[in-house]
Amino acid sequence: MAHPKPSDAATPVVSAFYDRFPFPGDPLQDGPPPGYNWRWCHRSVLAAVHGRIPSGMERPRILDAGCGTGVSTDYLCHLNPGADVLGVDISDGALAVAQERCQRSGAAQQVTSLRQEQRSLLDLADEGPFDYINSVGVLHHLDQPEAGLRALSGLLAPHGLLHLFLYADAGRWEIHRTQKALNLLQAGIGAEGLRLGRELFETLPDTNRLARHHRERWAVDCAADANFADMYLHPQETSYNLERLFQYIATAGLHFAGFSNPEVWDPARLLNGELLERAQALPLSQQWELVEQLDPDISHFEFFLSAQPIEPAVLTDEALLQSHGLRQPCLWGEPDPILGTNMEPLQLSSEERALLQTLQEQPEAPLGSLAEPSVIRRLVDRRLVLLQG
Repeated sequence: MAHPKPSDAATPVVSAFYDRFPFPGDPLQDGPPPGYNWRWCHRSVLAAVHGRIPSGMERPRILDAGCGTGVSTDYLCHLNPGADVLGVDISDGALAVAQERCQRSGAAQQVTSLRQEQRSLLDLADEGPFDYINSVGVLHHLDQPEAGLRALSGLLAPHGLLHLFLYADAGRWEIHRTQKALNLLQAGIGAEGLRLGRELFETLPDTNRLARHHRERWAVDCAADANFADMYLHPQETSYNLERLFQYIATAGLHFAGFSNPEVWDPARLLNGELLERAQALPLSQQWELVEQLDPDISHFEFFLSAQPIEPAVLTDEALLQSHGLRQPCLWGEPDPILGTNMEPLQLSSEERALLQTLQEQPEAPLGSLAEPSVIRRLVDRRLVLLQG
């Protein structure tokens, strides 16, 4: 297969790196991927961003920009039946794994069309527009991340949404120093670098901050060689703080549409009492800045961007009763316990469980005919019921 056009100065080096270490290193398996990830379910994303699922989204066009070994593409197919999906990556080695993964899982049978191609996200001007673009852990590996974001912006439909995952400065403090140490040791970015990187953590004293941080936080994630290499040996990466993140978003003329891990940015996760009251009185942007300062373990940003400004729907009880609902597709583990969108056990009342079950059986019924407003709103607020239309 022909190698992609090197539109970004880092492309040939990064492509060769991922040929050597196809990432992510998740094992292949027969059948659908395990569990759910609501961030890869277009209907769930629409409801989270808009407060409801707008009409006319029955067959979305989805781009997985920098699909790697196809973990995200696999979920995008299984969680968006009937969609048209394009997965692209610059690494031939990673893409070969992605193609095998989706073939073994039956991903193509879930969607109207699935294409997996060795291409740069910078060279897709002939492919848009897309209703949903997923680009997780990709743009921060470009030599010019701003060019990557502008390229994706140009591929968005007017109503389109973009899901990004980018590195955060503070939570990668130890990672950055390990990277620099291995670079000073001239470990390289191949098999020798992998060997020396693992040896480094075995050699450093147990009390060493870098070794302790790796052992306590990243050792399990880095069990696969590809994952270790991606974290500590990568030849090109950029990270951000909140201020630079929003400056970056502005370079493409896009609009911030919410974090896809909003619970991380809620001050209530860290504070209570008077301190929490003071925090909650701040504008949202300052609440996020406060969380950033209080939690230096945040290692990434994951969020949605939109081509146009979005004002989430706020419904009165009367409007809620007249609405139609969809049971959240990303629930797992029934009958007990039900696991939520972040795989957390859910404590539901008998009325809430009954409504979820009835929605499965009577999807066309107005919500007001199925439950009281308080029950509906509790499920909508927790995104267990998605409002439609």
